[in-house]
Amino acid sequence: MSFHLNLEKFINSRLIESDRLEFKRGWNPISIFKSICAFANDFENIGGGYILIGVEEENGAAKRPVIGLEKGQIDKIQREMIGFNNLIKPYYAAKLYVEEVDGQNIIILWVFGGNSRPYEAPENIIAKEKKYHYYIRRYSSSVIANKNEREELLNMANQIPFDDRANTYAGVNDISSLLIREHLIASKSKLVDGLEKMESIALFSSLNLTSGPKELMFPKNIALLMFNHNPEDFFPRSRIEWVEFPRGEGSPEFIERPNITGPIQLQVKQALSYFKSYVLKEKVIKIQDQAEALRIWNYPFLAIEEALVNAVYHKNYQVREPIEVRVFPNKIEIINYGGLDRSVKIDDLNKGIVRARRYRNCRIGDFFKEIGLCESKGTGMPTIKSEMKKNMSPAPIFETDEDRTYFVVVLPINSAFQSSIVADRAARYIGYSLLDNEFGLLNDGLNDGLNDGLNDGLNDGLNEKQLKVFRLIKENPGIQLNEISKNNNIPIDTLDRYIKMFVVKKIVERRGSKKTGGYYVL
Repeated sequence: MSFHLNLEKFINSRLIESDRLEFKRGWNPISIFKSICAFANDFENIGGGYILIGVEEENGAAKRPVIGLEKGQIDKIQREMIGFNNLIKPYYAAKLYVEEVDGQNIIILWVFGGNSRPYEAPENIIAKEKKYHYYIRRYSSSVIANKNEREELLNMANQIPFDDRANTYAGVNDISSLLIREHLIASKSKLVDGLEKMESIALFSSLNLTSGPKELMFPKNIALLMFNHNPEDFFPRSRIEWVEFPRGEGSPEFIERPNITGPIQLQVKQALSYFKSYVLKEKVIKIQDQAEALRIWNYPFLAIEEALVNAVYHKNYQVREPIEVRVFPNKIEIINYGGLDRSVKIDDLNKGIVRARRYRNCRIGDFFKEIGLCESKGTGMPTIKSEMKKNMSPAPIFETDEDRTYFVVVLPINSAFQSSIVADRAARYIGYSLLDNEFGLLNDGLNDGLNDGLNDGLNDGLNEKQLKVFRLIKENPGIQLNEISKNNNIPIDTLDRYIKMFVVKKIVERRGSKKTGGYYVL
């Protein structure tokens, strides 16, 4: 049976995080079965891992071309593994694939989190006297669990990630082979070539979408979420609801778009299509004496995509509440019920630090990554922050409660798209009053109108470094960037970013030729 992932992307670690891959030059059952045990225990709930035999490691990646295995070696490995699998307690068998890479045959072991964990394996699986240990993954190594980790591992016995659990209220007939085919085509999987000859049950099993013996087999929740045409039959209100408030939060006027339903990956795509059709707008600003115009968006698409994918990925599908998208004149809110794992601190999240210890839905992340809907785990929130910054937008806001019952991502609109009266007023105050007040200390004589203008018009205002640059331009009309950079030890790239933001806010402009021109406050 063919391996289910795009082999070239997989072996180059573009589909799976490197700490979930282990490369082995040859057959070493002692170390390999320690790793099988560790991946099967899936201590961090990251979805297990893969062991590639016949592939050398070079700087954390596969060395190309691969060294490969002889046919006799492959037969020997498969025979020995049958016996060694029985030595893991309780019994565990990884899925084994023989694939061709760089003209050589290799073995891929797919080791997913086991349903009967925790597992123990012998320290030396070929020794006559065997000493058993619980193994876990620590970074990219398989190690013996210490006392605390061993206790935690035992407590995790029934904590299989939700999307990897068998659903006993459904049957294998509820899985759509057509939706699986569409996914395999999108992920460029080799399995597509043999689909017509493969029985449905064999296909479902090859993707680890089912659980139980053949005579009593159930689909896993991941199969019903992604490969059933109506997941709400099994997970009520597992949909996206979309509401627009054209006059703001205080107004009773609102617009409801049709609910977005169906397989969750298609929900994401349809919601993104809604954003493109109803929300996203671009402005092109010509900068004097510069050939390339400045292009900005009211909201950066990649930030929206990450926020939406994260909401679908991390939603608690046992909570009967939909994901909500709320569109206001000055912001977007994306609300996910289920909240963050308690190991993630909200203060760290707002700093762009994500250190989750547990993932509610590890399989969704794997399947989403195969079709390009998400990147590595833990990168979503930092990406949202960086994309907002690149678009010169205010920083995103992340909100949750003490009980972690919900999680909200707020994306404020770029200030260039705010209503012109308030924005212009705020811009004028910044240009003519704020700098006279020693870097904008608002409590020294600026009135409430300024505060309202800054909050409602520019939203994020200027930080101290930006204000310093603004003041230098105000006090030195016609000054050039290289003068500011040289005298104040500020990189040109940073200054260029500040200037673009000033131009967007209509508080600074460039005048004169490229050689002799400079910047002026409006």
